Amino acid sequence: MNLLQTILLRAFGVAALALTTSGAFAVALEPPQIVSSVTVPTDKGPVTGAASATMNMFLGIPYAAPPVGALRWRAPQPSTAWPKLRATRFANHCPQLPGPYGLAGSTEDCLYLNVYAPNAGPGRHPVMIYIHGGSNKVGESDALDPTDLVAQNVVVVTINYRLGVLGFLSHPALSAESPDRVSGNYGILDQQAAMRWVQRNIANFGGDPNNLTLFGESAGGLDIHTHLASPLAAGLFHRAIVQSGAYAVNQSSMAANENRGNAFGARYGCPAPTTVDCLRSISVANALAEPASTAISGPVVDGVVLNETINAALASGRFNRVPVMEGSNRDEWRLFVGTTELATGTPLTAEGYPAAITGTLGVTGATRNAIIAEYPLVNYANPSFAFAALVTDTVYACSSRKAIRQMANFVPVYAYEFNDPDAPQTFLPPVSFPYGSAHASELNYLFKLRPSIPDPVPLNANQRLLSQAMVRYWTQFARQGNPNSAATPLWPAYDSATDQRQSLTPPTPYTQSSFAVDHHCAFWAPGT
Repeated sequence: MNLLQTILLRAFGVAALALTTSGAFAVALEPPQIVSSVTVPTDKGPVTGAASATMNMFLGIPYAAPPVGALRWRAPQPSTAWPKLRATRFANHCPQLPGPYGLAGSTEDCLYLNVYAPNAGPGRHPVMIYIHGGSNKVGESDALDPTDLVAQNVVVVTINYRLGVLGFLSHPALSAESPDRVSGNYGILDQQAAMRWVQRNIANFGGDPNNLTLFGESAGGLDIHTHLASPLAAGLFHRAIVQSGAYAVNQSSMAANENRGNAFGARYGCPAPTTVDCLRSISVANALAEPASTAISGPVVDGVVLNETINAALASGRFNRVPVMEGSNRDEWRLFVGTTELATGTPLTAEGYPAAITGTLGVTGATRNAIIAEYPLVNYANPSFAFAALVTDTVYACSSRKAIRQMANFVPVYAYEFNDPDAPQTFLPPVSFPYGSAHASELNYLFKLRPSIPDPVPLNANQRLLSQAMVRYWTQFARQGNPNSAATPLWPAYDSATDQRQSLTPPTPYTQSSFAVDHHCAFWAPGT
């Protein structure tokens, strides 16, 4: 289990794992109004999509065979050919726990992607492949509308991938039947299968297969770090954008993940050694509901997908060396503090501050006292702000800064901080404190999304200017590996000596160098 998952489990329980997502907060969007149909060939047969006034949309295209029956807990296999495919509706979501943050009605037949392409005529446009968040446990490909990105003449692809225990279970029986003698990482392999599909087919949609950018938020950002470190992903993408990726210090070993898999299987009468048939007979509902499955998600160091931890790969330069854009949000953890307040009906108090630190970070005694001394309540407007600041700093800000500094030794890196103190909160109702630039709040500036609360506050004029700048930065980076253009303020490449990053603040972004001090990185990550 990675650091963020551990913290979420300690703080809120299983349901809160869903909060590390874009899709986890939003319901599926309806496609834009269809004007006409459009058909393109693929290597499996023609697909007929829909054209709106602004873009062509091809929804629910299979990129791999349904991972059902004997294909459950196997690497993704090629899909079968079709004589024709009507791609005008979103396809199934991958199985996940239903509830406030997970979607009901999902099914194992879920390996589909969506293509959104400019309809302004032929061309070889940059391609952006979006990996949704959700702690690798919940989420879906259709929660975000990329109209504004596509308007900048890029092709956007969104994908589903296997989640939770169905996407990341390791077990000795599964390893024994695998050609590589390993198991787990199925969700990561799904993402790589989608990249290969894009390379083979995207030219038919107007995209450039030699200019593919991965971008993703939260767990999607962590997964992009995984692809950067994965030897299997070499050559599958050319740039990477990591949004609030909170990458784990260490990924699980195969042995540790197999031990979790043994515990999972034993609950259903499949103790080791056992046959894979027993495991595959477990119903989806039981697999998701089993408490032992909550510890199973995220990448595993298996010697195939990952040879070493992400931290080791980035520090040594043993990663896929492509230009990277990476950053975090100023007030990430306020979202989760707000979630707790909504659940309990009570704001965090000064008396509850030490216990909150222990419950979330698992520290007591001198270590907890040192944290309280570093973040004294007198320095903050309320205990919620203090607690959100310290967890933001250790989980997101300083861990991201460490990764940025590691990668900058080998590749161009463009660092940012999203910092709009008045960013609209489209996911949760109001609480006793402002959410600020909370986790996932930047998504509202890049995508159109359907909010989960009634009458959310729209972007104001200055925020719309920031949104326009961010869309240009993201798409320009996809176009050339550098976010700069004449239309936006200069964004310098990251230099460890100056520690500068772009502050994405309305109405106009600017370069700042106080990030490490602002987020107490000398305390959390001394020597970096």
